[in-house]
Amino acid sequence: MSGATEDLNALCNAFAALTDPEDVKALLADLCTAGETEQMACRLRAATLLLEGKTYAQITEETDISSATLSRVSNCVRRGSGGYAKVWQLLRKSD
Repeated sequence: MSGATEDLNALCNAFAALTDPEDVKALLADLCTAGETEQMACRLRAATLLLEGKTYAQITEETDISSATLSRVSNCVRRGSGGYAKVWQLLRKSD
């Protein structure tokens, strides 16, 4: 296994080990800039809205996300690895 793959696995395991949202927030603050974290949060929100059936126009108005970023998020929702859909399902169950 390459170093990059091992590092990615370690990062994923670190997030999976955290059960308290405040601990996740702290790790994100240590790993990312505020802007990077904000962008990830915005992409997740956009994916959630897409999965709820909102239109591009509704999403760009609600999130202030760029159309290019929304297009990339939409592509991941439709053809990606399923991460957005998995999180969306888990969050819906916890509500």
